[in-house]
Amino acid sequence: MKTAIVTIGDEILIGQIVDTNSAWMAHKLTLAGFEVTETQSIGDNAKQIKDTIDCLSGRVDVILMTGGLGPTKDDITKKTLCEYFGTELAFDDSVLENIKNVISSFTSLNELTRNQAYVPKDCVVIQNKVGTAPITWFDYNGKVLVSMPGVPYEMRYVMENEILPRLQAKFDPEAYLKRVFIVRGYTESALAMHLEDFENNLPEGFGLAYLPSPGLVKLRLFVRGEHRLDELDEHVKKLQGLLGEAILAEKDLPAEKLLGQRLFEKGLTLGTAESCTGGNIAHMITSIPGSSNYFKGSVVSYANEEKINILHVAKESLDKFGAVSEAVAIEMAQGAQRILNVDCSIATTGIAGPAGGTEEKPVGTVWICTRYKDKCVAQKYQLGRYRESNIIRASNLGMVQLLDMLG
Repeated sequence: MKTAIVTIGDEILIGQIVDTNSAWMAHKLTLAGFEVTETQSIGDNAKQIKDTIDCLSGRVDVILMTGGLGPTKDDITKKTLCEYFGTELAFDDSVLENIKNVISSFTSLNELTRNQAYVPKDCVVIQNKVGTAPITWFDYNGKVLVSMPGVPYEMRYVMENEILPRLQAKFDPEAYLKRVFIVRGYTESALAMHLEDFENNLPEGFGLAYLPSPGLVKLRLFVRGEHRLDELDEHVKKLQGLLGEAILAEKDLPAEKLLGQRLFEKGLTLGTAESCTGGNIAHMITSIPGSSNYFKGSVVSYANEEKINILHVAKESLDKFGAVSEAVAIEMAQGAQRILNVDCSIATTGIAGPAGGTEEKPVGTVWICTRYKDKCVAQKYQLGRYRESNIIRASNLGMVQLLDMLG
């Protein structure tokens, strides 16, 4: 079933907020078997809303809209949908009761909030259990249009508990089958060249998608239809043979979660000593719920004085080899392991850029040292010229390097 996602709101178009709804919805819809063919962001403009519905209705079976359902005058979606479908707003007592239940614990009912109980007469009204804006479902000409609130947590609750189950019951879409590989050691183009023959010989209906991130590539093999599961498994084995040890994981997870799972399974603890990454590795690791079970802390030793005073890096090493060196990276990792009293450590020191490079050590030069108990690996990487990319890539590489040591 072809599906379109439309986010409504001037605040999206002017960059005041970021549209996270589309990405989340597209992911959930794809897993449920729906084919998301397009997403659009439009303003709070009645003509634009109507024109968008007209255009999309000729191309898709389902239109999912979010936004423009608040109680203020700039929220016009509900009124515009009435005009489009030739109906009118009517007061719904059941919606009012739901609104009262939602707000009773933190505020009282005012006139604007009460007006949220006005809904289009000719539609299916779905109660919003976590907000005051009801959801409206329109069936027309064999198509479905659903209007939901733009507040992300409200939309997510409604999608998972109401909309997706109803859409699946109505359309019974084919299952979306996929296998994901996290691949290291390749750029996106190099990986595509390596897999060119494999990709060219995939049967009709199969696809291979590449999603690069600094230091890693996420590879997705996919097909629609439960009846093709055996075929999918056959091509998974071929990919495993072609990629070998380049496969970091066969899970759709970021490096920080893969590392966290490995540490937790082994009962190990981790700390970091970060210079060029500026605490980004610690940030990535602690973004995962439950990371307190294995992550103990970080020393962001950006200045040489802190490398000496906190991590006890030898001044002689800094004078002789410089901060961006194998010797300093090793001593930083040792210092973090000792000071934080951890089983494992990751240390980074480098030139993130855009300035600071030399002929001997150009921008993007990074030394990473990882320790696992008394084992130590120090590796030099030559990254790019762009600061943000270098920080993210060095962070990923540090976590991957430790994952390799943990086995």
